[in-house]
Amino acid sequence: MAKNSSEQINTVGRGLGSASAGIAYSAAVAGYLVFSLIVSIIVVAAGLTSADDAYIYISYLAAPLGIILSQPVCAKYRNTGFKNLFPVKTKAKYYLVALLLAFGLLFSVSWANTAVLKFLQLFGYEAKDSYLPDVSGWLVLPAIIVIAVIPAVCEEGLFRGVLLNNMEREAGSVNTILIIGFAFALFHASAEQTVYQFICGCALALLAVKSRSILPSMLVHFLNNAVIIIMAACGMDVSGSLFDLAPLWAAILITVLSAISFIAAAVILILDKEQLYPAQKGGVKKFFIGAAIGIVVLAVLWIAGLF
Repeated sequence: MAKNSSEQINTVGRGLGSASAGIAYSAAVAGYLVFSLIVSIIVVAAGLTSADDAYIYISYLAAPLGIILSQPVCAKYRNTGFKNLFPVKTKAKYYLVALLLAFGLLFSVSWANTAVLKFLQLFGYEAKDSYLPDVSGWLVLPAIIVIAVIPAVCEEGLFRGVLLNNMEREAGSVNTILIIGFAFALFHASAEQTVYQFICGCALALLAVKSRSILPSMLVHFLNNAVIIIMAACGMDVSGSLFDLAPLWAAILITVLSAISFIAAAVILILDKEQLYPAQKGGVKKFFIGAAIGIVVLAVLWIAGLF
């Protein structure tokens, strides 16, 4: 059910809108590039290699720092009212849905990565190494903070906070969910993970739209990253598939249960009665105009990653 147009116009009039969302996205990309450059300078100056824990931690912090520093400036420039972008109150049921979604994404939808990788390898693509720092003993704690907590807070704050709550009233709820899925996947600039990241981005945006809070999606994002770190800390080879880590019967059971979990979460959210916004004329276009610089830069990085 659509919300009335007067509410949309009044909200957009305070600075919220698709254009603000697009500019926020480009600003986040610019911030990410700046800190990536700083990381490169630090790495060269310190003589670090990609195998060093310090290099890995610094690399993981580039995107979050870019987001943290770019968004308050962007909100001030666009007069969007920063507090309007991060709703937190919601019903307890959405946290239960978040748990179903996290389990489903991690152990069933993640198979999309394997399928895409095999397809790309037909054309000579080589899989990129996924580095984790030393997570033995107490070292698992800083890894969880840097790789799970910080990205969950910063990326959800950007995509399911700033972008969604700026864009939804003009672009419409459905369009916003799809656009955020696209923007989220492109932001990670990984060809082999694009399909999975798009599904994750859409699923988390749907969860944020229905719950009217960014906290459930933060929970999903945190669990997705934290479980991988904990599995690695337990000596599991997280670079392989579930079938490399468990007996055949267990791998099949977990995959089936996680698929059911994902479908159940999707059905609950789709059937939820939360009202949706209709699209306004030009709402989608305004986002892409504002986000054009960020999209072009990330597209170049995405294509470069193929080689």
